[in-house]
Amino acid sequence: MKKTLVIGASPNPARYSFLAVRRLKQHGHEVVAIGARDGEVDGVPILTGKPDLKNIDTVTLYLNPFHQEEYYGYVIGLKPERLIFNPGAENPVFMELAKKSGINVEEACTLVLLSTGQY
Repeated sequence: MKKTLVIGASPNPARYSFLAVRRLKQHGHEVVAIGARDGEVDGVPILTGKPDLKNIDTVTLYLNPFHQEEYYGYVIGLKPERLIFNPGAENPVFMELAKKSGINVEEACTLVLLSTGQY
């Protein structure tokens, strides 16, 4: 299964990032979550900052473009196979940087990808 990093994770059950962490886990994916505040989603701790992570296959973003800039170098440095820009997170500048670094970029909804078997 694909080890996935959710950036913009929230312990608030009303947030799509919360649902994404939960559904990724339910589908058997190893999940790492980064958010603005500590917390947890179904036993997955929400980390803060930019932890040293390895073997990340997919990064899925739940941050608006204004808050993404501080993560450009971090995400590119993780060398994921894929970077998903969920609705509201679309960012042409970051998309282009990722593509130039050899990362596959998708404008998609992680929840839809999971529910349709396309993840």
